[in-house]
Amino acid sequence: MTTADAAVQPRAASTVVLFRPASGGGPALEVYLVRRHARSGFMASAYVFPGGAAEPGEEDLRVTGARELQEECGVVLAPEDLHYFAHWVTPSIEKRRFTARFYAARLPDGQTPAFDNQETVDEVWVTPEAGLARAAELRLPPPQIRTLLDLAPAAAQGWDAVVAFCAGRAGIAHPILPRLCPLEGGFALLLPWDPDYAARGTGEAIEMAPGHPLGTGPSRFLLEEGAWKHVHAPSSPSAG
Repeated sequence: MTTADAAVQPRAASTVVLFRPASGGGPALEVYLVRRHARSGFMASAYVFPGGAAEPGEEDLRVTGARELQEECGVVLAPEDLHYFAHWVTPSIEKRRFTARFYAARLPDGQTPAFDNQETVDEVWVTPEAGLARAAELRLPPPQIRTLLDLAPAAAQGWDAVVAFCAGRAGIAHPILPRLCPLEGGFALLLPWDPDYAARGTGEAIEMAPGHPLGTGPSRFLLEEGAWKHVHAPSSPSAG
């Protein structure tokens, strides 16, 4: 890992991807997103999964996730109900940074989440496929887009498939730290398996070994007309 002297050190945090059965019956699941306040200092106006920074003494970030879920949405879960899914680190260019574990959890029967109308001002339940189709409308940030993409096949099969998928991910855990790459007319956010990540990315890096199981599919994000697009790298590693 390389470190830029001016980079803000990320705070430990947790994010919870909350699932419930999709309307219309069948095994498919939908996920819960809340919209951050327009004056928020981080991901303003974007729809995100609930979560937040760890408090002093919270060494088990599942504790953080359960606490944040209750504080933000009124949903009560035990920490052991949270299943590790991913680990995202905010790019070093950002002024507010987090090293966040993403967990999957199932909404308990009889509980209904609600946004707090302070940090968050709206909510939506969507299947992963519908969320991806509405990514621009919902102003989804890159980690949310990638999470929906990765979870979509399991969520279509039901909760047991999600738990099994998460168990497999826990065994191959690796931090995902995007790097900024200047392009003509803009920039890209490169994921660790992008062919330009090491050579053209700027800022802190956590490289991923070639062939790592997580390093599949689209490898970068482009910001187009205010919306993030998850795309494959050009065929040439040095192409822009």
